[in-house]
Amino acid sequence: MFTRLDHVMICVPDLLQGIAQYTKLGFNIFAGGDHPGKGTHNAIALNEGDYLELLAVRDTAEYAASGKAGKSNTGLTDFIAAGGGIRYVIVQSDDLTADVAAMRVRGVDVSDAMEGSRRTAGGQELRWKSATLGAKNPLPIFFIQHMTPMAERQQQVPLAGHHPNGVYKLERAYIVVRDAETEAAIYAKVLGIPKPELHKGTVVMSDMAIFEIGPTGLGVVTPYAPGPAADHLARRGPGVFQALYRTTSMGAAARWMESHGMPPPARGVRSNGEHAMLATPADTCGAYIGFVGLE
Repeated sequence: MFTRLDHVMICVPDLLQGIAQYTKLGFNIFAGGDHPGKGTHNAIALNEGDYLELLAVRDTAEYAASGKAGKSNTGLTDFIAAGGGIRYVIVQSDDLTADVAAMRVRGVDVSDAMEGSRRTAGGQELRWKSATLGAKNPLPIFFIQHMTPMAERQQQVPLAGHHPNGVYKLERAYIVVRDAETEAAIYAKVLGIPKPELHKGTVVMSDMAIFEIGPTGLGVVTPYAPGPAADHLARRGPGVFQALYRTTSMGAAARWMESHGMPPPARGVRSNGEHAMLATPADTCGAYIGFVGLE
């Protein structure tokens, strides 16, 4: 079954610059390693049960020669050239082969569960299975089952969690579409989850269908007023535009950013009454990065 949102993939033009920027945002983020044969490399910031990934092209010749290996790699350079940001939301499975079979029963166009790996800078090999949606279901999500336990994956970085911004989990990821009611039905079919009723979101200024996946949520939204969703839709079209992280202290997060030369993030009030703040694409390599939690 699908257990949670595993991570968001944020595509950046230069990995070292991306690491520097997300360090300013208050994440303990470190170089991850290379993707053999794909010409890409990444950096990661680990939370309690999920993580944030920055992805960049490491070797343009290897990337070009890779035959666009894997759908998640297709069109990466074009996406980065258009402004980068969050390209995919990755959904975690505890049995991806079974989930692929179940999706196919529901009529979903999805690949087999394929094995993958990455070698970290310290020489550790991380293994997983992944599956991507086919041309009949072109959604900005794909699926992963980790074959390397989280306790071992945490060893790949000098410090897992304990971020200066107080972040400890990915709360939600948001995908903007032109018709949330229609698109939510498609996501419901793919995920095997009943379609949620739409409600108004007051920070992203959108009508939202929120799919609860374990301790995380996936929002399919359509803007009803100017705001981050409308901005992304106008600039980039439909796609993933925001990741929202829960923090132990929004004040600590804001103070860290200000002390590192970033403007104070805009604040708002969620539909449930909680306060949230939002860092904008100019400061996050193309994404909206939100924070929610106690002052």
